[in-house]
Amino acid sequence: MKNILIGTFILALALVSCKPKPETVAPISDVVWEGSGDQVVKLITLTNKNGMQIKITNYGAILTYVAVPDKAGVVENVVLGFDSLSQYRSGHPFFGSTIGRYGNRIGGAKFTLNDTVYTLSANDGVNTLHGGPEGFHRKLFSIDTVYSAEGAMVVALSRVSADMEEGYPGNLKVKVTYTLTDSNEIKINYEAETDKATVLNLTNHSYFNLTGCKETILGHELVLYADSITPTDALLIPTGELKAVAETPFDFTTAHTMGERIDQVPGGYDINYKVRNTTGEYVLAAEVYEPKSGRVMQTYSTEPGIQFYSGNFLDGKFVGHGGVKYDKYYGFCLETQHFPDSPNKPNFPSTVLLPGEKYTSVTVYQFSVR
Repeated sequence: MKNILIGTFILALALVSCKPKPETVAPISDVVWEGSGDQVVKLITLTNKNGMQIKITNYGAILTYVAVPDKAGVVENVVLGFDSLSQYRSGHPFFGSTIGRYGNRIGGAKFTLNDTVYTLSANDGVNTLHGGPEGFHRKLFSIDTVYSAEGAMVVALSRVSADMEEGYPGNLKVKVTYTLTDSNEIKINYEAETDKATVLNLTNHSYFNLTGCKETILGHELVLYADSITPTDALLIPTGELKAVAETPFDFTTAHTMGERIDQVPGGYDINYKVRNTTGEYVLAAEVYEPKSGRVMQTYSTEPGIQFYSGNFLDGKFVGHGGVKYDKYYGFCLETQHFPDSPNKPNFPSTVLLPGEKYTSVTVYQFSVR
């Protein structure tokens, strides 16, 4: 009898061990996209316990992919981007890129600092945009560390921007850290130090589409925690003023769809807002809700400004994830930042970084459903 019981137990144990194990997704994985000598471009994938997944490459420190659940639990990508490195290399409107050295525009592609005039590379008519034609979005970053901590996964990247790169002074050491949390947050931490006085304004240029990139963004409801904008001239350079948004199509102090009044804004939205709290504290700057999917995206920042861009210049020539053509108004940007052209506007918050100082900035995109 004893032998029969032992045999039965061994058989049961064998049957259990033969059952297929449930499929699991590795929280962190990476693949080599392209390699040449010591320069290796990788694509790193992070997946949290909720099934949210993001992908980051060290080429341009680009956030290439963000998949989040909708109200039915369906996980879909909600950012514009490409499936191949060659598409990023061939040029694009800054999809998901880390922008440096200076996010947004500097008028006349020059500024004066400590009585020295610095001439920058112009790539937006006579102005410089997002650091210049060979800005951070086209540079290879080192992958310093990739690790998983309790409730979070982290990717830290860095590079040294040499003195006078694109015309900017100082050898600049930059670190960009992406963190995916189990609270469905993408945290982006920026740090930098310089050996010479310079100007700096780092940001992320992701284009979001909470429909899962199936429709335009015109039905998205937007709230901006900002009461004024920095109006611009015809070349999108700020005039130096602040203008109240009340009773204008720029007023998103209460929820409005992005398309509700866009016809009243020539060319569509592409404007910097002054966030209400400019003390450098970490605050809620914007909230977007997409009714069909139920997805909500909240943007938190330590920066004094946020640029709302409605994807005005997308024209269908870029084909992204899943073969989707990115047409006009197919993605929106909420770029946390200091104000455009601040180096030439002494009344704007300063973007000067001095030797011995440490630049820090934090942006968080948090996703949920309603």
